[in-house]
Amino acid sequence: MSREEFLEVPDESELPALTQEEFGKIMSLHKDFLKGRHGGARAVIKFKDLSGLNLSDCTLSQADFTGSRLAGTDLSFSALEGACFFACDLRNANLRHANLKRCDFRGAYLSGTDLTGANLAEADLREGKIMKRDQNGVLMDRKRGPTSGTKTILSGARLRNTNLSDVNAAGADFSDVDLSGALIQKANCDGAKFTNANLTDSDLSNSVFNRADLSGAIMANALFRAADLYGATQNDTRHNEDMGYKLETLGKSLEELLEDHHIWVSHAGAAGKQLDLGGYDLRDVLDMNRYELTAVRAIGANFINQDLRGAHLQHTHLDKSDFRDSKMQKADCRAASIKYALFVRANLQDADFSPLYFKNADGSRRTRPADLSGADFRYADLRGTNFAQANLSGADFSHALLDRANLEGANLTGVLLTGTCLEDRKVL
Repeated sequence: MSREEFLEVPDESELPALTQEEFGKIMSLHKDFLKGRHGGARAVIKFKDLSGLNLSDCTLSQADFTGSRLAGTDLSFSALEGACFFACDLRNANLRHANLKRCDFRGAYLSGTDLTGANLAEADLREGKIMKRDQNGVLMDRKRGPTSGTKTILSGARLRNTNLSDVNAAGADFSDVDLSGALIQKANCDGAKFTNANLTDSDLSNSVFNRADLSGAIMANALFRAADLYGATQNDTRHNEDMGYKLETLGKSLEELLEDHHIWVSHAGAAGKQLDLGGYDLRDVLDMNRYELTAVRAIGANFINQDLRGAHLQHTHLDKSDFRDSKMQKADCRAASIKYALFVRANLQDADFSPLYFKNADGSRRTRPADLSGADFRYADLRGTNFAQANLSGADFSHALLDRANLEGANLTGVLLTGTCLEDRKVL
């Protein structure tokens, strides 16, 4: 059941305003609270007007903003894990790349809010409202301001395992959103946009998707029991049968295949056999990052949601493979060919795409750079990634995080940088 606040609270137009200086003092005490220091105090900012304030890059985990107005407020890049935005007005707020894990958004007003690249894993966006008693003691809804008429922007956001039950998301933009494992029961998604969204293992039972656009959405194991899909567009959606070949069809275990491959590598191709996993579904391979995958071929393979942290992928051929929502922190991809691959929303922090150097017979040295031409890095986390001398021609870095990335000597011909965040938080 939705929580309701039965309080004597002011209407939104009557909320007392908080200044930037006043917020700074609250923030200082909250930092001490989070560190367990004597004298610290949790930030409880209920029923206040914070409209237009700059709260970007702040640490506000566990803060309580219940019933407050944050219209147009800048909360981008802030750490807000476990914060309470119950019945808050967040119209047109900037929450780009904010950590909103386990936040309470029940009854929050998100029209026009930009959550591009935000992490809303396990957040609660269900119904919720604040009630107040009038002068006669009769319960009534607390008044809100008029709607802005703009859509809620969730493109590129991470809503993995998020609770969206009973949410009213009519007309909202969920394009390129990770909704894997999300609970979206009894939701109103009439006319919403889910193009290229990841709906793997999500439960969309009894929800309304009339006239919704699901083009290109990943729908493997998605549950649509009693969902209303009248007039919905479902072009190029991907279901279980579209995920690729199953490893069982190879006739050998992955360990056995890799043993032959390692013989092939150590004998420079004179013995053994190169492992070719082209077109295979590798999403469910356990502990894949512990395998030595150097020089493996896997063109068009499916690595969606795979854990490849620290994986050895040097000199691999992974063109047109799908790495959406994968974890690839510190992966070694030196000299790899990964042309036209999908890295949308992938975490590639401190991954290495620099070149490898080989000796020729005459003692000279040749360089083999990584080739990522045409790759799609939209909304990816590329902080500290090494792209030195890589071929990035035609790559799409829109809305990606490129802080501390090494692009020295890289081929950047025709790259797309719309909304890309660089070292100084500059957005192009």
